[in-house]
Amino acid sequence: MSVDVILEDDRWTKLGLTALADRAVQATFDHIGLKSEVWEVSLLACDDARITILNGEFRTKPQATNVLSWPSEDRANPGKTPELPTGDPELGDIAIAYETCMAEAKTGGKSPEDHVTHLIIHGLLHLLGYDHLSDDDAHLMESLEIAILWKLGLPNPYEG
Repeated sequence: MSVDVILEDDRWTKLGLTALADRAVQATFDHIGLKSEVWEVSLLACDDARITILNGEFRTKPQATNVLSWPSEDRANPGKTPELPTGDPELGDIAIAYETCMAEAKTGGKSPEDHVTHLIIHGLLHLLGYDHLSDDDAHLMESLEIAILWKLGLPNPYEG
């Protein structure tokens, strides 16, 4: 497995982001049945200013958000579980914003490590074709997130 972590904001280093990312990605691959040594993911660890620009450019929403994902190909299968990827090992890119993630963790009474782990899993599931545009798709994606986090010994992020 290759998680290429690009640190644009050094505050992520104190959180141990690379180890969190490796653990989250491995757990996700294990859960859905992908061989981790085959697939590649890029993770941009940035700040709110940078993610605001990215969100404006790619989603026409020029505001900070916690995590963004850019799949290398459209794997969505609305209303159904996406098929496992084949071919190109590059699954796509994820960006995560420091200030927003830390504020959400504090507001939600969660540890920053647990919250960031959840968001990496969330972003990776987007790369794999999962989404939350419909209630059924949201339920499927959230159920997967909860199950993967549970295997890591982390709480359900949707309770509380």
